[in-house]
Amino acid sequence: MRKRKPKARIVAPDPRFNDVMVTQFVNNMMLDGKKTTAFNVFYEAMDLVEERTKQNPHEIWKKAVNTVMPAVEVRSRRIGGATFQIPTEIRSERRISIGMKWLISYARKRSGKGIANKLAAEVIAASKGEGAAVKKKEDTHKMAESNRAFAHFRV
Repeated sequence: MRKRKPKARIVAPDPRFNDVMVTQFVNNMMLDGKKTTAFNVFYEAMDLVEERTKQNPHEIWKKAVNTVMPAVEVRSRRIGGATFQIPTEIRSERRISIGMKWLISYARKRSGKGIANKLAAEVIAASKGEGAAVKKKEDTHKMAESNRAFAHFRV
């Protein structure tokens, strides 16, 4: 049994949108501790989103993150020598972080020039309910749905 939960870190809101979730997103995006660079990339991507959609980029980004967040996931559990994929609900903090990480990783895998362009494209696609990150969420939900028979083994 684990001792206790670690204290939740306080994350400062970002300078432009004054949103804690944006800072969290940028922290996930950051490489080698280069936070300023990560912020510059994020804001550049948001400018591109605004340019392409003529809408509030913060709203579109929030919609994209909400679209990508999974509600259930499958967890492996050994029961009597067999490993079962057991669907479990995800708590809200984990949902948010998984959604953000998927959005970032699939933006990086996209083809195109520059991470800001790729991120902007993935955010716009996700806000419309398309793109690789949304597909990942749908696949995760399908996995959970097809293993619903094992839900009574819940961890």
